[in-house]
Amino acid sequence: MSKKFASHADTEEKKISFTKLAEGLYAYTAEGDPNTGIVIGDDSVMVIDTQATPVMAQDVIRRIREVTDLPIKHVVMTHYHAVRVLGASAYDAENIYASQNTYDLINERGQQDYESEVGRFPRLFKGVDSVPGLTWPNIVFQEKLTVYMGEREVQIIHLGRGHTKGDTVVWLPKEKVMFSGDLVEYGATPYTGDAYHEDWPATLDRLQSMQPQKLVPGRGDALQTAEQCQEAIQGTRDFLNDMYGSVKAGKAAGKSLSECYAETYAVLKLKYGHWVIFDHCVPFDITRCYDEAGGEYPDPRIWTAERDTAMWHSLQDAVENQ
Repeated sequence: MSKKFASHADTEEKKISFTKLAEGLYAYTAEGDPNTGIVIGDDSVMVIDTQATPVMAQDVIRRIREVTDLPIKHVVMTHYHAVRVLGASAYDAENIYASQNTYDLINERGQQDYESEVGRFPRLFKGVDSVPGLTWPNIVFQEKLTVYMGEREVQIIHLGRGHTKGDTVVWLPKEKVMFSGDLVEYGATPYTGDAYHEDWPATLDRLQSMQPQKLVPGRGDALQTAEQCQEAIQGTRDFLNDMYGSVKAGKAAGKSLSECYAETYAVLKLKYGHWVIFDHCVPFDITRCYDEAGGEYPDPRIWTAERDTAMWHSLQDAVENQ
């Protein structure tokens, strides 16, 4: 029997956790759903990744209000995917930060990404009619921006391409706490449909060299020890290497996308099949690997709702008919 498209079978509500990492630093997590980070400064609050809709963002705001009444003045987009950023309007923040590359992605494919992701994740877009439109930053930087929230220093850094071309981490240098966005996952399958697999490992090296003691991944539990941080970074790296290496070898041998998909899926399933959203991500991931391998498409092609479903069903059918 065919698998349900993307995350259409994922209908169960997840248990939400609001975890304290250090004084004024929190992680909003939900069993592998997209995470949100919170930084409380002396004079204001910063939210890192906003949830998918303003309706869903209200629960984040409720949790923030349990620990502070300071105004929420700052929102950071770690990258541009609709499920991360379309809740931004709920916070009514003065400043929305993004890297230049992320800004360029919104211009290039923001609307298509919106329509594509709403189609993939019905449960995660609760109250989608509350979204007023695309989320645009009003503060854009190239490589690094430092924000002082009173005495608290927050660094917003573009370490290089990986999950997208615009990935940004938020780094608290004094506390050694990192909010990595989807550059790092923990117990959750990396989505690489818009990725740069050739660049991602080196970006992870730069991230790892900062030696985070605590880390909030894009998906998965908040990590409270340096050992857990290293485990998550290495796990993400291993998945990427295993997948891209398999697809690259298959394509070099003249195999079709569907042949590479069947082979690589089988390899990954044994090691990573228990990770959250595995069956959702892998068709998109392997398609992007196949495009990138050999340099055919150095930049990711734009996903549309139509391309999503056509790709998904063609790969599932090819595997079932083998």
